[in-house]
Amino acid sequence: MTKSKKLDFRPNEFIVYPAHGVGQIVSIESQEVAGITLELFVISFEKDKMTLRVPTNKATHIGMRALSSPDVISAAMKTLKGKAKVKRAMWSRRAQEYEQKINSGDLIAIAEVVRDLHRTDDQREQSYSERQLYEAALERLTREVAAVSGGDELAAAKEVGDVLMSRIAA
Repeated sequence: MTKSKKLDFRPNEFIVYPAHGVGQIVSIESQEVAGITLELFVISFEKDKMTLRVPTNKATHIGMRALSSPDVISAAMKTLKGKAKVKRAMWSRRAQEYEQKINSGDLIAIAEVVRDLHRTDDQREQSYSERQLYEAALERLTREVAAVSGGDELAAAKEVGDVLMSRIAA
């Protein structure tokens, strides 16, 4: 991995860490681990009250990425408007696939999970595990939409909710 690849991320920049969603790089520090000096990104996930340290040379390898472009946000919103695609596989298998999509960090895949698990008032109620996956995907989606737009999460949640409701009205 080249030196320039490590320096793509800077302090105070928002990033997406696949397994945790949107975080902010607080600093870049050196730390000695087992006799080896490592350069680490210190990432804060304010909402989860969590701090993560990621070796700079492993950041892109593990899937850490910059926030999505407005074009990707638009594509995710378009995905939300689509018809839900629910496979007829066993729930445990579908739940695994949804979990993988959520933890992939891919905004379009996360939007697919939100679209597929969204329920309206007149549809059957979600099971506990369905609701957990839906809420996790929805939270990841709204946090990234909020971070990209520079707005707050409430406005992003309203925007995502409006898109989901427009799908139903159509």
